[in-house]
Amino acid sequence: MMRAIDIRQQVKADVLDYQQLSAMLCGYAKPRDRISALLAEGSLIRIRKGLYVFGEPYRRGPISREILANLIYGPSYVSVDYALSRYGMIPERVENVTSMTLGARKRFDTPLGTFTYYPLPVHRYTPGILWTEGNGGVFLMAAPEKALVDKVWTDKRFKPARTEEVGRYLLEDLRMDEEHLFSLDRERLASIAHAFASRKVNAVTHYLLRQGGVPV
Repeated sequence: MMRAIDIRQQVKADVLDYQQLSAMLCGYAKPRDRISALLAEGSLIRIRKGLYVFGEPYRRGPISREILANLIYGPSYVSVDYALSRYGMIPERVENVTSMTLGARKRFDTPLGTFTYYPLPVHRYTPGILWTEGNGGVFLMAAPEKALVDKVWTDKRFKPARTEEVGRYLLEDLRMDEEHLFSLDRERLASIAHAFASRKVNAVTHYLLRQGGVPV
């Protein structure tokens, strides 16, 4: 009988999918039944249909929720509040992993937390995405400039009519860290803003450039 420890020895990562499992369980007449048994005993944990992580006794390290976010629904990259928090741009610790996607808006409540996805058209999706390393793997995440633009774009409450409203939004509503905010890359920010062609994104970009703190 294929045990959890046998599967663990054959899989390098702590995350695995149905194709990997079914290949290892090909000797079973009903591999789904064996997977169900592994789930029932807690050796495997289902994140979503076809995507699993090992139970705690079999893990080789902490599960990267950023890598999970890329795998749960895609194409996608981590962004908005979660990325802003990870960069230290906002003071709050954000548990809900927020991402942008080329697909539809989605939310997945899983044993390892909530994963939320906001849609973007491809011309707004592509600029400003970085490969980032963490917890033993790499994942796609927005650069700081892209995370800020994505936040502005997705925040339906933000509808600036005057310049002072932009500063109030960034520094009071979002409580952005000024040192991080005014050290954003001007060239990257302008390129992302150009791709969005959005009035409120342009308002934020112009505000930051006028402050004179965003370097070239």
